[in-house]
Amino acid sequence: MKNINTLTCVTQSSLEAYIKTANSYSMLSIEEEKFLTKRLHYNRDLLAAKKLILSHLRFVIHIARNYSGYGLPQADLIQEGNVGLMKAVRRFNPEIGVRLVSFAVHWIKAEIHEYVLRNWRIVKVATTKAQRKLFFNLRKAKKKLGWFNQYEVDMLAKTLGVTSKDVREMESRMSAQDMRFDFHLEEEKNKRCSTRYLKDKTSNFANLIAEDNWDLHATDKLCSALSQLDLRSQEIIRARWLQDDNKSTLQMLAKKYGISAERVRQLEQNAMKKIRFSVES
Repeated sequence: MKNINTLTCVTQSSLEAYIKTANSYSMLSIEEEKFLTKRLHYNRDLLAAKKLILSHLRFVIHIARNYSGYGLPQADLIQEGNVGLMKAVRRFNPEIGVRLVSFAVHWIKAEIHEYVLRNWRIVKVATTKAQRKLFFNLRKAKKKLGWFNQYEVDMLAKTLGVTSKDVREMESRMSAQDMRFDFHLEEEKNKRCSTRYLKDKTSNFANLIAEDNWDLHATDKLCSALSQLDLRSQEIIRARWLQDDNKSTLQMLAKKYGISAERVRQLEQNAMKKIRFSVES
């Protein structure tokens, strides 16, 4: 097995060499992946984690390429995606019944999204979850349409569940250019341009950081609580509460498991109590 430290050095010296090295690791079969994920989940086998990460590096590269249009270094996008991959491998539960790649894609994209939003502009263009969703969807749409007319604004707002004002505001933010903050010495002589007189009374960075940290903390606690449930209870909670579309009814789940709807309701309530206790503890 190649040394993972060598792979880090390759990233810094040559992106092409890194991609070639990452693609040299063979993909895992379903049986191999199940064996390794169970070794990691139940025995904390770090060698199994290493093999899982190396075999999925090519998948991170594939996702990172989709964000090349933001003008950010490809190596940095891949690096952020690798962070998401490692988080996914650490949190993956082999009893869920899905491939690791299906679980990891959300963590990889989340890390890349955060990096893009932090670095695409010096000033943040999106701070809330709704704004982030609008940012990425709006940029995708602008590649095809350019500047929007009112009809296109209204249609996009309806599709994303936001107001037309939100779309226009985000479009304006994305088209704005960053300005120099460190004025030239000659410009500094003009007191009106002096940076020492700039003050923002409306900004509260502490609250923004606290909110972001709380969201991450709550997500980690929820994932940890879910992993402590049996497989059927996990599936019931996901089907009833964690799906954006086509949420399952008690009757649908009762038919799936061959039990009564009342029994499904009881399992759901018991699972919710365990999750609540785990999250609050």
